[in-house]
Amino acid sequence: MARLAVLGAGAWGTVLAWLLAKNQHDVSLWTRREEHARVLNQTRKNPDYVPGLTLPENITVTSSLDHACKDIEAALIVVPSKGFREVLGSLPSVPALLSCSKGLELSSFKRLSEVMREYKPDATVAALSGPNLALEIAQNKPAAATVASENLEFAKAAQGWINQSIFRVYSSNDLIGVEISGALKNVIALAAGICDGLNLGDNAKATLMTRGLGEIVKVGTQLGGDVKTFYGLSGLGDLVATCSSGQSRNHTAGERLAKGATLRDLHESGLTAEGIPTTKAVHDLALQEGLELPICSEIYHVVYENKKPIEAIAHLMGRTLKKE
Repeated sequence: MARLAVLGAGAWGTVLAWLLAKNQHDVSLWTRREEHARVLNQTRKNPDYVPGLTLPENITVTSSLDHACKDIEAALIVVPSKGFREVLGSLPSVPALLSCSKGLELSSFKRLSEVMREYKPDATVAALSGPNLALEIAQNKPAAATVASENLEFAKAAQGWINQSIFRVYSSNDLIGVEISGALKNVIALAAGICDGLNLGDNAKATLMTRGLGEIVKVGTQLGGDVKTFYGLSGLGDLVATCSSGQSRNHTAGERLAKGATLRDLHESGLTAEGIPTTKAVHDLALQEGLELPICSEIYHVVYENKKPIEAIAHLMGRTLKKE
């Protein structure tokens, strides 16, 4: 039994805390809001994020990072990428950090494990990624994921903390590949949502996903990831789930873009879609690295330059013919 902290009490953070508690670990679940913590402790419910789920008694909810991280073996960070630095800047010393969010830092193009290392250079860092739609897992539907760390022994330890009958966990030492896969699939999911929002059909979406995977592989291998990782759970697996499910926030954002929503509209709606900032980060990274990423580029033009989605599709279809 381990003492663990889950930082972030949204849908995925709540479900991760529940999974850990089911394995009899002592879990602290941190939320920013004191009132939210009080309600969760009293009711053992988090209906705004995970309707129907009951928190076991071995989960303690707190709004204090110091309290959440006291005497823990690891902290699982489950906040949006834009909030990583704020949380890490307030975090006490911890032995290990596990990123459970999927994105790249907008200003620096850094992977989230790299941001964690900046603040906690002595901590072991890892990332968890895979086709993990939180509400399905909360309904006891089977899923799987990969936990990656350059310290494979830690990856195996984290694997053991989380793995159970409804949630199978694999270990990996390809931290770069797992993080790049998890971040970039959100950009392709925006494109898939646009495809569905325009009612372009399954052929179009299958084409988009396949060529999108090629772009993920191109970026990931350029940055040092293992090509095999991109065809695993954190790559192809997560891509399929995120591009296909109505529960995917990035797919939903893409559908709204197809219907004419702007970047401002998405922000004002309160929809947190990691693909939005990641689109800009990937666009800027591609310019820096000299990479040709047609789908990611067109999504950037749609999101940040208000290009009409149907024009972006036409541009992709009309590109110069080439060998696959």
